Amino acid sequence: MILNNVNLAALQGTLEEMRSDPARMRRTNRVEGVWRVEGGPQFSAVLAFQGGEVELEADQPPFAGGGGRAPGPVQYCLYAFASCFAATFATLAASEGIALEELRVSAESDLNFGAVFGLDEGAVVEGVRLRLEVSSNAPPERLRALEEEARRRCPAAYCISNPIKLETEVAEARR
Repeated sequence: MILNNVNLAALQGTLEEMRSDPARMRRTNRVEGVWRVEGGPQFSAVLAFQGGEVELEADQPPFAGGGGRAPGPVQYCLYAFASCFAATFATLAASEGIALEELRVSAESDLNFGAVFGLDEGAVVEGVRLRLEVSSNAPPERLRALEEEARRRCPAAYCISNPIKLETEVAEARR
């Protein structure tokens, strides 16, 4: 059965696999990209997924030294947050038999470029906001409860809301 564009049978099968083999609960995502040292958008990466692959490009806006030829990295971050939250919300609703007629999501952030450029000691990102516009027969209190549950379960919301161990390294480029 498909509800809210969520394949509930596939989801149920995944849950059963995870219950029978807890090692299946963990996965690693990977992105490998290239910074262009000449011309074109500054960064590109090919993202592979089960149905194929897509190349994404990012470019800083001109005021930050880029050409403004592609969305900036923070726009992709907001896109990832909005799409992950929408997926979590829609999946939770579908799992409870709640049909959504429409789900619109907007995400925005406040950036302190003084901190980015080392001119200010404040936070680089000062705040992130997400707004859901939902059409459904479910009562408003049920939708608010789904929102709270999505906030707890959404991986992207977790990344934005909690400190996460970050490891970086620099290595000699492979030639």
